[in-house]
Parts: sequence; C-alpha cells; structure tokens
Amino acid sequence: MCGIIGYTGPQAAAPILIDGLRRLEYRGYDSAGITVHSRKKLLSWKAAGKIAVLESQLPETIKSNSGIGHTRWATHGAPTDSNAHPHLNSNQTLSLVHNGIIENADTLKEALLDDGIEFKSETDTEILVHLLSRTVNDNQLSLIDAMRITLSKIVGTYGIAAISNSDPGTLVLARNGSPVIIGIGQGEMLAASDMSALSRYTREVVHLDDGELAVINPNGFEVSTMDAIAKDKASITLSNSTEDYDKGGHKHYLYKEIIDQPETVRRTLSGRLNTRFSTAHLGGLNLDPRELLKITRIKILGCGSALYAGMAGSHMIESLARIPTDAEAAAEFRYRNPVIEADTLYIVVSQSGETFDTLAATREIQRKGGFVLGIVNSVGSTIAREVDGGIYMHAGPEVSVASTKAYTSMLSVFALLAILFGRSRDISPQKGTQLLQELQSIPEKITAVIALEKQIAAIAKKYCKCHSAFFIGRTSAYPVALEGAQKLKEISYIHAEAYPASELKHGPLALVSKDTPCFVILPDTDLLLKSVGTLEEIKARSAPVIAVTDSNNKRIDELADHVIRTPTSDPLVQGIISGIALQLLAYHSAVALKRDVDQPRNLAKSVTVE
Repeated sequence: MCGIIGYTGPQAAAPILIDGLRRLEYRGYDSAGITVHSRKKLLSWKAAGKIAVLESQLPETIKSNSGIGHTRWATHGAPTDSNAHPHLNSNQTLSLVHNGIIENADTLKEALLDDGIEFKSETDTEILVHLLSRTVNDNQLSLIDAMRITLSKIVGTYGIAAISNSDPGTLVLARNGSPVIIGIGQGEMLAASDMSALSRYTREVVHLDDGELAVINPNGFEVSTMDAIAKDKASITLSNSTEDYDKGGHKHYLYKEIIDQPETVRRTLSGRLNTRFSTAHLGGLNLDPRELLKITRIKILGCGSALYAGMAGSHMIESLARIPTDAEAAAEFRYRNPVIEADTLYIVVSQSGETFDTLAATREIQRKGGFVLGIVNSVGSTIAREVDGGIYMHAGPEVSVASTKAYTSMLSVFALLAILFGRSRDISPQKGTQLLQELQSIPEKITAVIALEKQIAAIAKKYCKCHSAFFIGRTSAYPVALEGAQKLKEISYIHAEAYPASELKHGPLALVSKDTPCFVILPDTDLLLKSVGTLEEIKARSAPVIAVTDSNNKRIDELADHVIRTPTSDPLVQGIISGIALQLLAYHSAVALKRDVDQPRNLAKSVTVE
C-alpha cells in the first residue's frame, strides 16, 4: 500500500498525478512514482523518499493525457527506487500500481523465474505486472480480460490501476480488500484510493466493491465482476471540498485538527440531541426501540485509537445502560473463532471505514448471523456500505496520520449511544437532560483546554528528552491513558506505556524512577482518593508527576510536579476533555524533538492490509 492516483482526459496528466500524490502524502509513504503515456510509449519515473525527490527527476514538460501514480508504504522490500511503484513489464508496454499484499507471491514468482522472467524489484507487485503481461501476450486479450485471468490466480488483497501502451487512454482498475474510487469529471475520468486525491477535480464518485473491475476512459466508465458480468453502479456526490484537506495556515495538519475539535464535536452532535425526550437521536441504527431492549450484550471492535475509543465507549455504555459491554482488537477477535450471539450488538469503529482487520471482523460476524453497527468517518467507505446500521462521525477529513478529531468524535458518538441505551432502560428524564447538557458543553470545555496550550507546551519541552514515560488511569481514565501513550509514541517516538492505576504495584512500579515522567489522569469521581494514593506511590519513587485532573483536591497540588487542570465535567465526557490535553502534550513533544509530526515513520493513515 499506500496511495493510488490515475487520470485520463484532455489535460496534461503528469501535473494532475503529482498533485494527487501530494494529496495522498498524509497517508504515510516511503517512495513515489508515476507512469504516463507520451509519444507512443510509456514513460516512468520513481524514487525513494518524498515526492519532491520524484519531482526533481521529471522534465519541465511531459506531453501526456493519461497515466497512473503511486505512493508506497513498504511491505515487500525496502523503500528503494527499484521497489517504488509503478512497475512495468519487460518490454515497457504495460504499467501497474498496486495497494495490498499478494499472499501466494513466492509460488507465483518461482513459476515466472522458471519461464525466464527477470525481476528488477523485491516487490510482490512486480509479479502482478509480469503475470498480466504474459496473459495479454499469450492470449491476445484486452487488458480488462487479461486482468480477470491474472487476478483469478491471486491470493491476497489488492487495489490496482493499470495502463497499456496499446490503449493508452484507457485505465483498468480492480479491487479486493483495498479501496479504489472512480472520479467522474467533465470529459475526463480519474481513479484513486482516497477521495483526497480527487477533491480538486470532482466530487462525483463511484466506489468499487470487492471483486469488481472497471475500465475508465475520458468518455466514462464500465464496471464488471470477475465473471465479466456488467454492474450498474450509481455515483454519489460527496461534500468534502479542497479546503478540507488544507492546513488552514498552520504548520501541521495535526495542530489544525486538534484546534478544530470544538467545531468537529459540534458537527458530530448536531441534530442528535433529542431534548424533548432527554435522549439521543441516531437515525441510522436500523434498530427500533423494541430491538434495542432485546440487546443483552455489546461487543466493540477496532484497531489502534479506534480500539481505545471503544474501550472508553464500553465504560460509558455499561455504566449508564447497565449492558455488559467490552472492547477488543478486531484482528484478535476474528482469529479466535468467536461465538456470535443473536442478542449481542457488535459495533465496529474505523475512521477511514477501510481498516482491513475491522472490515474482515465485520464480514465474519455477518457471515455467522450477527448484527453489526458501524461508527465511521468516511462517507461511502466499505464498512459504511456493508454494516447493518451505522453512525457517521461527521468529523471531516482527517489528514494527519495520528488521529485526534476523529478519535474525539468517536468518543462523542459513544456518549450518544450510552445516553440512548441508558434512556431505553433506567436513566430518568432528569438525568438524561443533565447528560445532554454535558454533551452540549464539550466544545466550550475543549476550547478551555486548548487555552492551556502554553503550559502544556512547557511541560512537553521539559520532559521530551526522556527515554520512557508512563500514563496512568483508573477505570474510565485507563482508556484515556492508553490513547495518551499512543499519541506520544506515534509522533514523538518516545517509548510510552499505559497502565491501570491498580496494576502499577503489580510489576510496572519497578520501572518508575526520577527519569520516568508519569502522566496521571485523575477525574473527579468517587475513586479520586484511590487515585491520589497512586500519586503517593509514584512520588515515593522520586518520579516526576504530571496530573491531568478536573479536581480541586489540594493533595494533588502537593504531590504533582505539574497540574493540568481541565474544566469540571461529568464522567461521561471527562475522558474527551482530558484527552485534548494529552494530544497537545504529544504534539509539542514531537515539535520540540523536530519529528515529522504529520507523517511519523513506519506508519500509514489507513491500514488496508493485514
């Protein structure tokens, strides 16, 4: 993986491809390249490193009206010029880009080597282009028909765009497990793996589903199955604009997305607070009140920050609705052959709506008859289309690899669900009204935390040279600690671990020393005094203590080296508020260390391979 762009039409192709690649940069990548048809042949340029390195190799003008491009995040082979996409066949008449992983690559490669094919890279993708080329030549087939035969031999996932010298105005696309989007323009057509690459040129798109192929040319598109059965695919119009993918004058996307959160939470909550009945209104659930009452258990599945949001959500739902709820890593869930129960609601969470492990878990649950509810941010994404019911976050495009506003919107959705389930059971109207008021106050309270940025930046600068850091929280604060540690290690590369406060003395305390800053999340709940006891344990080992709290308990001020005091909030939303402080802490640590904040090493925005 990571990013695909394709163009065919009247305009010069190379500038559009480069622009598309730049808009795909946020997904994370280690090399890039393009192939265009020019002067009756295919020309290709590719380079390890940033897109600027690729651009430096390009001629000032390239006469071409069609081509494909790619940003790569290494799976097979190191990030080198030769391993970068696109890959071409031996006589340079066919070129291909590919997201995904070919699981039977070794077997296929051995057969090609035996046939005398010479490989120029270590990638599994080059196997595809040689197989495709041989199928075209041996059978005198069109590119689309040869693609079907080639893909029938493949085990794995793919999103593919290919171009042939024999029909250069036509691009062939294919999808299985990795996103491919067709962009419909005026007398031109585009293809991409992400809407961000298309937003400057069109908002009218068609999403390919798994097992579908497409042919696009300036006059339109045709979609078909692996069995060559034509598919009638309707386009949808998306609301995202080019400005949604800009930095808004800030140095980093991540910073913009942190300070945008008062507005993104407002969008998430908009139209969903039913003040008449003191509950939440979520129209896409596809569950009526009687069906809601029949749910006896909830299982939440996600990966990374989505998993931590799910853990926080499980606390919210269980405490308010008294429904047994837990969260689990999506990949681990499907590989342990889970028992699927008819009265259990399965909730899958994904910012992109394309996370491979989460999508695979969704399909496994549905195959066994379970009902799956999706919480996603990307309209039209695969998970959004395949789940039985869903809730869009409406956070807007999130460009930085590390999630901030999408994570906060996930928590806001879980708060809505907790109120909805709670009101359908034993929460009173009065309590429901109070909780809705708490939700309405979130944007204002986030703004108040952002106002503490100068203090948080100073703390970050003081401790950013540490080798390790601990994040500690009890019950509902533990998922906040997990996400705080995740953010710090993602973008600053500081080793960080999160532990429940109760587990500190069962092993981790051995690592606590004067060189180990401990960030302790202390919500003002009935467990506050126990959490203050944790501060005592840490301070006795001479470790620096940074408390994040909405309590005015004087003992916290006496024990902590620094206190980040957030606005007083109900436990339902306190995790959202305190999490903003930890986002700012991670951001300023990374800036102080001069890290690549938006594109941290080794990470990709949307993980579409296993």
